[in-house]
Amino acid sequence: MKNYIEERAINIALYIIETGCTVRQAARKFGVSKSTVHKDCTERLLEINKELSESVRHVLDVNKSERHIRGGLATREKYLHPQH
Repeated sequence: MKNYIEERAINIALYIIETGCTVRQAARKFGVSKSTVHKDCTERLLEINKELSESVRHVLDVNKSERHIRGGLATREKYLHPQH
């Protein structure tokens, strides 16, 4: 694996752990796709740093369990403040 990919995977994981952000937010911050963030954090990181991989996996699992709530809040906000 190329050095820049390893470095990106570690940086993304650290950012997600520190901020508790979603995959989508991390993708926007690092200028990559959601698929890249997910692959970096779930597959590539396992080969690089197993402990970091487990930590980021915990945050991703929490975010996944809460996503239906965030979606409902976004829909509520959309209809409370419609854009014309």
